[in-house]
Amino acid sequence: MKKFFVLIAAAIVCMSASAQFQIGGKVGFDMTNFWGSDVEHGMKPSYQAGLVMEYKFNPHFAIAPEVVFASQGGKFKVLDLNLFGLDVSKTVTYNTNYINVPVMFKYYVSPAFSIDLGPQVGFNVYSKYSIEDVKEAVDLKDGTKSVDFGVGLGGTYNLTDNAFVQARYTLGLTKVFEGDGDCKNGNIQIAFGMKF
Repeated sequence: MKKFFVLIAAAIVCMSASAQFQIGGKVGFDMTNFWGSDVEHGMKPSYQAGLVMEYKFNPHFAIAPEVVFASQGGKFKVLDLNLFGLDVSKTVTYNTNYINVPVMFKYYVSPAFSIDLGPQVGFNVYSKYSIEDVKEAVDLKDGTKSVDFGVGLGGTYNLTDNAFVQARYTLGLTKVFEGDGDCKNGNIQIAFGMKF
């Protein structure tokens, strides 16, 4: 029996030694929007920055959790009735900002390229909207749900053992705002990062 436990312990140590663990950071450019039956698709340029981790079980499979600040939201054109009775188009910009925690499951098609898929939970930090030509933004924190769930799909290309580029689309699955409206987050991401 002792030999069996020694064999199991040796196997676990060998698996741990062969697995690769890296931690690092990334920054990126995002194009974000809201989607759903109650909204039109208006894209807003945004950004993200945060920490990444990767634990590689073998040459093909890895898990990669992240903690990322992401500025999200969308832009919409609305009609504004001015003093002369003319319809004037105004841009309304929504900024819904989150600490996102995606957990990506990675399949390495080749040593340098992986396909990434996984869930994401986001915690709302602050939400505001602003109207074109109006200086002050309006706080939406109380009208925004505090937690957002989504799923991400994309790919990572390792430029070197440490540097990588990443492309991902995250589809929000839950409503952004309180109330009956069907409005969910969408996020196209292109990022550059380093792992050590």
